[in-house]
Order: sequence, then structure tokens, then C-alpha cells
Amino acid sequence: MALSRVNLSDPVSLRGYAHPLRMTLIGLLRRQGPMTATRAAELLGESVPSCSFHLRQLAKYGLAERAPGADARERPWRATAAVTTWDEGTDDPEMRAATDQISAVLLARYVRRAEDFLARRAQEPAAWRAVTGFSDALLHVTPDELAELTRRMDALFAEYDDRVTDPAARPAGTRPIALFQMLMPIEDGPSPDDRGRADD
Repeated sequence: MALSRVNLSDPVSLRGYAHPLRMTLIGLLRRQGPMTATRAAELLGESVPSCSFHLRQLAKYGLAERAPGADARERPWRATAAVTTWDEGTDDPEMRAATDQISAVLLARYVRRAEDFLARRAQEPAAWRAVTGFSDALLHVTPDELAELTRRMDALFAEYDDRVTDPAARPAGTRPIALFQMLMPIEDGPSPDDRGRADD
């Protein structure tokens, strides 16, 4: 089963989503299901007015909506889709600037999540420490080959999609795991980390 998606196709909606609290709110709704702005504020340590404002902004861009059956007292919100996408390959200068902005916000979130994990990693069970962490690989590929590799990785990850939307499909012992994907060309020559080493 493919996960539902919402595509942001204009610079205004991309910039509207490129806000740390808005991304956090959507992530919370996707992981925990519908909730009120009050509950989101409790979980995130934010103010209720701030969460209410940002949820309304997310609704404006098609990322959140009122849950069916919401009454005047509760008014829970839900995410409109499990995944948010946008076009990274555009030649439009405004779209490129907006995708760069959202990528910068995402990178900062990834770094913060990685730092949080490192801070608590010693308390993780050995079985989880053995299969989590960081790695990288160097590939020499064409754009078409990289697109095909990405398609194959997406297909592999998709085998677990039902567990995202259906808690009953999760075997005992599962945990949510974040997989960060960063595909980028590198310049020839030594990386900045390799320059000036004493053993060169």
C-alpha cells in the first residue's frame, strides 16, 4: 500500500512549510494521529496560540485539516497525507530559492535529531546500538543511475509502509526509525574534513 502524499508545487506553499514548528506539528500528527492544538502544545512545550496559528497555516497550504466529526469544543487536527513532496529539479528561480529554504530547515532538523540520538545512545539497548548510527558511501553514477538507485531504495522502504498507517501491522519490538536521505555531488579532491590532517 502506497503512503498518501501531498505535493507542494509553488514557492508560497514551500516557504509556508519551511518552518521548524510547522514541520514538527505535521510530524506529530502523522505519528500520533489527530489531536487538538492544546494537546500538541502540551507535547511540544509550545503555547496553544502558537500551535493554533501554525496549524491554521498548515491547513492553508493543504497539509493539515480538521478531523471528521470535530466539534466546537475539541476541534482536533489531522495531517492530510503521510508524506510531503516537492520538485527539486525545477529551473524556476523562485522555486529553487524555496526548495533551498526548505532543504536548509530540513538539514537543521536532521542535525538536531542526530545530536539528540548521540546524546542518548549510551542508554540504548545493545541490540539497537548495533544496528543504528551513521555511515556514508561514495558512488560514481550518472543522473539516470542515481534516479534508479533512489527508486529501488524507495521500493525497499515501501515494504514497511503499512506499519506507518496501521499500528496493528507492527510486530512486537518495533520502534519508529528515522532514515535521512541526502544525495549530493561532491567536488573532486579532498573534502574539507580531510585537509590539514597531521598524517597527510
